[in-house]
Amino acid sequence: MENEDTIRIEYFPVGSPEFNAVEECWRQGKYNILSCYYNTFDSLKEAISSYYRTRKFNLNIVHYLTRTIE
Repeated sequence: MENEDTIRIEYFPVGSPEFNAVEECWRQGKYNILSCYYNTFDSLKEAISSYYRTRKFNLNIVHYLTRTIE
């Protein structure tokens, strides 16, 4: 393998969302979507779908990839 000395697979520790950028996207969505009342489950589903289709998350992915576990 060409990059076997420079690339290493690291698994996220269980229960450590601070190491996972996707968890930050879910956290933001939870507060933005659930701050409204939805009359039906279908309207909630549509709000969730619309939010994640149209939202641009400005996350610094390098911040998540270079964190160390202490």
